[in-house]
Amino acid sequence: MIDTALIDQVFVACFPCDMRKSINGLSALVQLTFDMDPFANHLYVFFNRKGDKAKILRWSNNGWWLYYRKLSQGTFKWVFNESQTVKGISERQLRWLLDGLSLEQPQAHRAVSKRLII
Repeated sequence: MIDTALIDQVFVACFPCDMRKSINGLSALVQLTFDMDPFANHLYVFFNRKGDKAKILRWSNNGWWLYYRKLSQGTFKWVFNESQTVKGISERQLRWLLDGLSLEQPQAHRAVSKRLII
């Protein structure tokens, strides 16, 4: 799994992406289409039109990481919304997406905001 401990935010493209794009093409999308800094401490996620492939771009210190996942069966539960270019999601929602679940999980435990020991 992707180490998200040092990641500030996760952004997902709201349009299908050409999976032939590699680091240069995806970082150009981030900069020109998202109007974001590809060198920021974020994950940038892209899905293909069919929904069975995902690429995740990340800058780390002195080089790029490009994660790629192709499902043997099924699809990722990401719904494209081409009226937007990008959507921010939580690291938890990213794990759900990569596990084949939708962004909203009514059965999931809610985050606990109360921090009291005694």
